[in-house]
Amino acid sequence: MSNTDQSGKRLLTTASYGGGLTFEGDDARVSESATAIPQRRLSGWSFAALVVAAIVCLPLISVVWLAFFPEENIWPHLFNTVLSTYVINTLVLMVGVATGTLLIGVSCAWLVTHHDFPGRAFFNWALLLPFAVPAYVIAYVYTDLLEYAGPVQTTLRSLFGWQLASDYYFPSIRTLPGAICMMILVLYPYVYLLARAAFLEQSASIAEASRSLGVSRRARIFKVALPMARPAIVVGLSLVMMETLNDYGTVDYFAVPTLTAGLYDIWLGMNNLGGGAQIATLLLIFVMVLIGLEKSSRRNQQNYQPSASRFRASSRTRLTKSKSVAACLTCFIPVLLGFIVPAWILGGYTITYLDESLNQDFKKSALHSIGLSSVAAIAAVGIGILLSYSKRLHPTRNMKFSVGVASLGYAVPGAVLAIGVIIPFAAFDNTVDAIAERFFGISTGLLLSGTVFALVFAYTVRFLAMAYGSINSSMKKISPHMDDAARSLGHSPGTILRKVHLPLIRSGILTAALVVFVDCMKELPATLVLRPFNFDTLATQVYQFASDELIGQSAIYALLIVLVGLVPVILLSVRIDRSGELSTQAAPSETTRQRIILPTG
Repeated sequence: MSNTDQSGKRLLTTASYGGGLTFEGDDARVSESATAIPQRRLSGWSFAALVVAAIVCLPLISVVWLAFFPEENIWPHLFNTVLSTYVINTLVLMVGVATGTLLIGVSCAWLVTHHDFPGRAFFNWALLLPFAVPAYVIAYVYTDLLEYAGPVQTTLRSLFGWQLASDYYFPSIRTLPGAICMMILVLYPYVYLLARAAFLEQSASIAEASRSLGVSRRARIFKVALPMARPAIVVGLSLVMMETLNDYGTVDYFAVPTLTAGLYDIWLGMNNLGGGAQIATLLLIFVMVLIGLEKSSRRNQQNYQPSASRFRASSRTRLTKSKSVAACLTCFIPVLLGFIVPAWILGGYTITYLDESLNQDFKKSALHSIGLSSVAAIAAVGIGILLSYSKRLHPTRNMKFSVGVASLGYAVPGAVLAIGVIIPFAAFDNTVDAIAERFFGISTGLLLSGTVFALVFAYTVRFLAMAYGSINSSMKKISPHMDDAARSLGHSPGTILRKVHLPLIRSGILTAALVVFVDCMKELPATLVLRPFNFDTLATQVYQFASDELIGQSAIYALLIVLVGLVPVILLSVRIDRSGELSTQAAPSETTRQRIILPTG
């Protein structure tokens, strides 16, 4: 989404997939062609980038190929039996989550941006805290809290003298509406963050102009402010729906038959990889439709801001006492239900079961998660640097297309990615094993499938876009004149990268590594399938304990995931506050370009 002034310069926000938001201004813009090195033949940098992009795209190509050429085509059977249920439940889940996150995210963003009330400064960053809680963790917590034997219903029965479940009505949380509520609580920050950024970047002079034309306050909100922020809100909703498609832990625990749950049932339950690939392809179609809708929503969108000298930040309206109470409740309830309650319950269970849970299994799982996430973060950052620098050197159409395709991994659900990794890796293992058996009489076994390498590869593909986005944003800050000066002194592209670019983009590299690390710690769908035998991570241990109804024993695992997830939330809050401070000091076109990475829920 982009806002332009009368000279056509980009002023405000450019949002891209890969979980990143880019706040940019003209001071930071550079001409990519200025840094390009004219080449008649393919250079080593371009060749390496193209090879990496092809490898990253291999899982998606494998899924589509197997879907069209399965060993056993069960598509007609799926179409006549369960497919309609999968599709309807998935659509209802997506629409429900999108509606809830839209209402909470936009209303809270409007309140903290345009109104002044007690606690506003706290809610400004606290509304981001649910980012740290994975959806499957909050689902396990609230199920334990609200089920028949949980503390809520037990308290109600003791207060009112009820004996049996038939004596009263209490809604079941393990339903499709329950899954919708759980995802809303942890995914609304996507919409909140983007809507808040859009509201902050709207000049007060626009509201004054509409007021001078006799437009009422309500009309200014719904006919001026919200339409201007609509592209940002749509991007947030697209990210929310992609995360909804990626979720497996919640829908599996609540027994909601969605496309993601059906993929696992067909693949693992029916032992039909081709059928799983066909469901995965349908999920990919959903993702492509979401991306297309998001892009079409921004097509021909041009919101004109005042010139730099006339831009003024909007002032906040002081609310009355009754309205302040309502505003506080509106902002506090999402934070209470999305973070405080889960963190409190997990903390209590951790203390209760500390001696039982703090054992060798916990230490091994923590080390596995930290080790896998660290290696994946290093790999993603390294590949992100390669792609960004190759694109800087050779910004050709083919290079830009290859880099763009390589960055689609974030939009691919983890379950789909797991199938895409299994197919080529299994084919490689079977081929090598057959050759070894034929010529040497030995069996090589599994070399790639079911190994740590497969898991790291999946993590890297899925979160490469996040690393690339942060690194590319930082690299674009570097003036092309620095490249020209170093080149005139006889330095090679590799030397320029090592001595000039890497020191200057250090903060972007650290941000990318941190966010990829945290998201790898949370990743569940791909980890469940691709992990080696008897190789558990924090996420898989939480899933297994919850599946066995041992929420207390899983608390320490879940709490560690939440605590690690708080790191990017704090980083995100600091970055957005700095962006807001800059916007109050200067027009958006005069601000320094900043990169803010969105962690997944």
